[in-house]
Order: sequence, then C-alpha cells, then structure tokens
Amino acid sequence: MKTMFKAIASFFSGFWRGLSLLRVIVGNLLFLVLVIFLLSILFYSSEKDFPDEAALMLSLQGDIVIQKTDTLVTGQLLGQETKAETLLKDIIDVIEHARGDRRIKALVLDLRNMGAAGTSKLQDIGEALKNFKNDGKEIFVAGNYYNQNQYYLAAHADHVYLHPMGGVFLNGYGIYRKFFKSALEKLMIQFHVFRVGSYKSALEPFLRDDMSEYAKEANLAWLTVLWDAYKKNIAEQRELKPDSIDEFINNMSEHLARAKGDSAQLALDYGLVDALKTSDEFRQGLMDRVGQDDDQKTFKQIQFDEYLAAIQPRRLQTRKDSSKVGVIVAKGLILDGTQPAGRIGGDTLADLIRQVRQNDEIKALVLRIDSPGGSVLASEIIRREVELTRQSGKPVVVSMSSVAASGGYWIASAANEIWAAPTTITGSIGIWGAWITVDKSLNSFGIYNDGVGTTQLADAYDPTRPLNSIVADSMQQIIENNYRRFIELVSEGRNLARQDVEKIAQGRVWAGKTAMELGLVDKFGNLQDAVQSAASIADLKDYDVIYVEQILTAREKWIKRLNRFLAGVFDNILGHITHPAARFYLNFGPKLEHIMQLNDPQGVYAYCMMVNGL
Repeated sequence: MKTMFKAIASFFSGFWRGLSLLRVIVGNLLFLVLVIFLLSILFYSSEKDFPDEAALMLSLQGDIVIQKTDTLVTGQLLGQETKAETLLKDIIDVIEHARGDRRIKALVLDLRNMGAAGTSKLQDIGEALKNFKNDGKEIFVAGNYYNQNQYYLAAHADHVYLHPMGGVFLNGYGIYRKFFKSALEKLMIQFHVFRVGSYKSALEPFLRDDMSEYAKEANLAWLTVLWDAYKKNIAEQRELKPDSIDEFINNMSEHLARAKGDSAQLALDYGLVDALKTSDEFRQGLMDRVGQDDDQKTFKQIQFDEYLAAIQPRRLQTRKDSSKVGVIVAKGLILDGTQPAGRIGGDTLADLIRQVRQNDEIKALVLRIDSPGGSVLASEIIRREVELTRQSGKPVVVSMSSVAASGGYWIASAANEIWAAPTTITGSIGIWGAWITVDKSLNSFGIYNDGVGTTQLADAYDPTRPLNSIVADSMQQIIENNYRRFIELVSEGRNLARQDVEKIAQGRVWAGKTAMELGLVDKFGNLQDAVQSAASIADLKDYDVIYVEQILTAREKWIKRLNRFLAGVFDNILGHITHPAARFYLNFGPKLEHIMQLNDPQGVYAYCMMVNGL
C-alpha cells in the first residue's frame, strides 16, 4: 500500500513539474512576442523608399471585410472564429492610389491566402482592377490553383498563370445545411420555435430533416442572381460565353477524361488561364518586365502593407473648416448593448449615429451595412436614431455591402435612400424566437425537476422543465406583434402599401436585383456612389469624408494593436491544423457560436442565417 501511495505521489509530482515547465515556456514565449511587438512599433516607419517602375504586390490575407473584428487572442486559442481579415476599403484605396503612381508599373495579385469574400465585395475590387487596367497598367497573377473567389479576381488580370500541376476549381453557389430534428428526438431535446413568415427558415435545421420547398424556392432564386452575375463577369473578362462556365462545371469528368486527368491543361484549353508556369518562371518573367531587385533576387516589388502605410496619412487628411459627410460602418451580428468592432451593438451604434446628428460639421450620414441581423430590440434602437437624424434635416443614405437582411434591413428602412449591389442579399423581413427544454432527456436518466412557485411564471425560464404554456402563448404574441411592427416600418419608410410589403415579406431573402424591382432598394452603386448621393441631398458641392468610429483611449488603442499582432501569430498556427475533426470544428463551430451570441432581452430576433460567405 505504501508503495502504491509513493507511485501516485511520484506521478502527481512529475505532472505538476511538467505543468510548471509548460507555464514557464508559454510565459517566455508570450514575453518574447511582446518584445518583438514593442520593437516593431518603435522602429517601424511608414516612410519607405520605393523603387521606380516596380510591381505592387496586392497580397490579400484572410476574409475581405468592411470592418475588422476585435477579438481577444484568448478566444482564438479556444477555437473562436478569428480568421485573418483585410479591409475592402484598404484594397480599393491602394489600387486607386497606385493608378497615378509613376513608381508602380504593374500590379501582381497574390491570392494564396485569400479567404471568404461576399460577391458584392469581389465586384467592388474587380471594378478597381478594371480602372487600373484602363490607365494602361498591367495586372499579373499566378497561382498553384484557384478556388471560386480567387478566380473571380484572377480573371481581371491581363496575364493569368497557373502551375502545370494546378487547376481552376469552380463549383457554383449553393446552400446546404445540416438538419438535427431526428438527432434531437433521439436525445429527447425539445426545440420550441416561435416565428412568423412562410420563408423564415432560419431554424429549419432544428425542426426538419430536410429543407422545405419554400426555402428551396427562395434560396435558389437569389443564388441564381448571384451566380448569373459571377458568370457574366468571368465571361466578359476572359472573353467566354456565360453558359460555358456552367458547361465547364457540369461536365467536369468528361472534360478531364479528354485532358487525360490534367486539370491544369484543361483550364488552359478552356481559356480560363493564359499559360502554365511554375513560380520561378513567373518570377523570371516579371524580372524581365519590371526589372530585378538585386538584394532579394526577385523582381522589383512594393508590398501591399508598406504601400498602404505610406498612403495612410493622405487618406486621413481632412480640411479643418470643410463640410463633412460622415460614414459609419455597421458590420456583423446585431446584439444588445455595447459591442466591439465586428459586431453591431444596439447602444454602440446608436451612440455613433447620435454623435453625427449633434455634430454641426457633419452635414450628411452614410450608414454602411453588412449584417444578417440579430436582436429586434437593438435593431429598433438603432433605427430610431436613424429616423431622428433624418428628421433633424441631415440626410441618411444606407450603403448595403454583401448582406443587409432581416435586422440589417430593419435599420435601413428609415433612411432617405438605400443603395445596394445587384448581388446584395437583403430582405428577410420576418421574426423568430426559440427555446430549448431538456426535461424529457433528463427524465430518461432518472433526473426529475419539481417544486413550487408563487406565480404561474416562477418556472418560466427553466430549461429542465416542460415549456410553460403561458410563456409559449406570450412568446408567440410578442413575435407576431414585432412582425406587424416590422411590416409597418418598412411600409412607412419605403412608402409602400402595407399589403404589398406583406407579400414580399414572410421572411423571404431577396437578391439586390430583385429587391430593387420590389421597391426595397432605391439605386445600385458602391459606397462612393452612396457618399456622393448623400452629399447631393445635403446640397454639398465641396466636402470631406470622415469615418465615425468608437473613440478609444490611448491604452485601449495599444491593447487593440497588441491583440491584433498576437492574433496574427496564433492565426498562423491555427491555419496549419489539418486533422479532419479539428477542421470540422473550426469551420462548423463558429456557425453555432453566432447563435449562442444572440442576446435580445426578450429572445426575439430578425436574423437571417442563410448567407455566410456569399
């Protein structure tokens, strides 16, 4: 017995020594990273001596977004969604500035690390690339392979190269969801849903084992609009017929058989790329075109982040006494209270809009929305501030990015004008709420819940008891009331008859192209178009554009900068996880995390879950 205790003591002693060693290693590693970060701040300079007639490297890292997400690095270690991100505005500003820069002879697209990007964002970048080419400057791109998003941008290049063992992988757009009804029944978990709208299918995965015909009809309609726009652009850039893209995908196996399984040769034969080249051949070709950097043994080049830093001071300059058009970015889930960048807090965004209304220098507001919705209460708090700003005499113009659906449209409905892209995903005018009870599941294990309360609602929010019938009835009444309110707001804000709004509501998602036909959108255009329209409504001939953001203290700015630096380090580590189970969680977990973040006080949501990555 004594020997056994000694063995146990020895085991735990070794275990704690190992933990102590691990703590020291991790602590030293974090300290080293912090030192490197501080040194980078002290010695970094945005003033760069760029070479003449060089190639600008447009290196896109991670997802393309209109606002970066503030996420604690600890969240990244726990598997939360913390992908690298590149601002759409930064990309477009760099391309536009490079057009008139004599030091830049060509542009090279580096798409290797590019992540997700909404269709409208790809179109905005594509237009900037077209303008660059129209000024007589060439665009080059080379890749080992191209996925669908990468190829959209690659097709805009004058010279598209592919590795001899690579390929172009196009697959079209689709919505395929996992359904849990049978699993929940086996686990004896009851999912209680309260909703209004034939097409409000956000919670179908918990109620069915397949997609409803209503959802299939609505989804295919807007997916087709987006796919037609994608094909049209690729066909124009590569001088192909739009239908040939579908033919290429749908008959892939036959095409590969004729190419003897050579996907790179197939892409070349089909006209998707101009030539097959290895990376060294591509490098040599650019050295011949723009010259050689003798120190780096490659072609003369200017890095994206260095060029962005160099032009940053000029981008932020505004005249002291000029009239201003304010731009506020609203990106992410709409949540109650105060939220960091990358999420829309009802109180946070309302406060920013109020600041614009009370600032005499700002004569008009552009609200840039990229959101699938969320809390109904938070959406209404924000919408009310938009309405008050409009009533104060300052025009409010909404610029929809890739998504402005459900709660995102609730906010937009009070604006003077709504601008969108034909491929913007919008509408989804519907409301839902949900509650889970696990009493039957617990009962199957011999666990029961019983007790007394002073009222009929004492057990209202206990998931281990059957759903209170009063709560169920009350919840449905609240949902229906909020839906009526949603209909009224859209009817008033868009000057549409109530019965017409009811026909196009029902929770149905629409592409921007169809939304304009239905009166939900006023005009097509990008952010710059919306800014010009806001200035025109405010009768401004000469003005500056300023971005209105949360004011951070010096300490908060420092922490934010450090956090992004550390997030980049850990993103690189997590990006190399290849185990299937781990990748499944990293890809699927964030979708469940979005649901877990919802925090409306009444549990009532205007939220569209169908639009991630489109």
